[in-house]
Amino acid sequence: MAKNIHEIRDPIHVFVRLDSHERKVLNSRPFQRLRHIHQLALTYLVYPGATHRRFEHSLGVMELAGRVFDVISNPENVTDEIRTSLPGITRDDDRRYWRRVIRMAALCHDVGHLPFSHAAEKELLPEGWDHERITREIILSDEMKSIWDEVTPPLRPEDIVKLAIGPKKAPDLDFSTWETILAEIIVGDAFGVDRMDYLLRDSHHIGVAYGRFDHYRLIDTLRILPPAPSDQKEASNEPSLGVEEGGIQSAEALMLARYFMYSQVYFHSIRRIYDTHLKDFLNRWLSGGTFSIDINEHLAMTDNEVTAGLLQAATDTAEPHHDLAKRIVCREHFKMLYQRNPNDVKINQEAGQSVYEAAEAKFGSDKFRHDRYSQKSGAPEFPVKTRDDQIVSSLAISTTLCDVPVVSTDFVFAERSVFAEAEKWLKENREDIIQLKEEEVTDE
Repeated sequence: MAKNIHEIRDPIHVFVRLDSHERKVLNSRPFQRLRHIHQLALTYLVYPGATHRRFEHSLGVMELAGRVFDVISNPENVTDEIRTSLPGITRDDDRRYWRRVIRMAALCHDVGHLPFSHAAEKELLPEGWDHERITREIILSDEMKSIWDEVTPPLRPEDIVKLAIGPKKAPDLDFSTWETILAEIIVGDAFGVDRMDYLLRDSHHIGVAYGRFDHYRLIDTLRILPPAPSDQKEASNEPSLGVEEGGIQSAEALMLARYFMYSQVYFHSIRRIYDTHLKDFLNRWLSGGTFSIDINEHLAMTDNEVTAGLLQAATDTAEPHHDLAKRIVCREHFKMLYQRNPNDVKINQEAGQSVYEAAEAKFGSDKFRHDRYSQKSGAPEFPVKTRDDQIVSSLAISTTLCDVPVVSTDFVFAERSVFAEAEKWLKENREDIIQLKEEEVTDE
């Protein structure tokens, strides 16, 4: 008899198990391409262990999505109220179908990523395109449809798309409450398994402890819950993913892990400037300055082709992009001249922009780069079921979640040829540069 369950060793989840249909997705051209897409772009130039790929991350997301689905759809964990609002959760055929869909969606959620993942997405795709839209096109392609059709019953590609990218990235699609909850399992702000896996996996490979949290306890206490009275939701009567009170500390740990990984790793200043240098190079190296949105051309472009281009340009002084490539290959990145300071922000909310503009005016353009980012909000709100069966807001029951800081960075980088002089100039003129001009101050 042919083997139907296949096991893959994994450093985070020990084993990832796939059935034969899922294995066909794994062996498909779009998924195999992920073996050649770094999970954290050029982060390995700062943290040498960060050489893991989107391939194993996607397997981990599928593993976690299956675990979460099994917990929240377990009849023992579903209340009568939820059964009434989501009748499909009690039908075995429906549960089997959607379990397949959510695992396939989790497997495919990253197939649209560009080379080096997020490093150059916004600036290097045509307007209106992002990796989620490319993912959608791949899932709907004839190449993948042949796999969906072989499943019994056949999987609807549109269902896989919905769960893989979620309502925010597919506003043109109609999501049922059930579909919204299942998409939340993968891409949700509170309990998305995409985030769970990359925090655990990135932390492991980089060699830091910031991203670790008790995901076993958290998953075991996840439930579909009605909204808490203070939940800020457009459709306040619809259920969503929440957690039993016994798992609130694990949820807190997840949000803190997210904060620390962003502040200490993802927004490490040198990691950020390498992203900027990569964007500069790709903007000149790519035909037309953008990646192609043609699916076949997308699937043919990986980190390998970009790396080959970088190496060629960095070693050949006649190459038009020689200097741009050399900054990466020879580690001649711009050095940090300025970083966000709370005292500066009290004086001028745009302190980094002021430093950047003043530096360019003093030393010339194209010798500086400005990189600013601020999270839109802290920990998301979700329902919590207390031990006496009350539903309360997570922000009402947890002061820790209320106090999770918002990550905010503001860097100015300088070319090495002018760095020493610019550093001296900034030190001598900092107050004048940071201080808002009198005419820019407006009465509130």
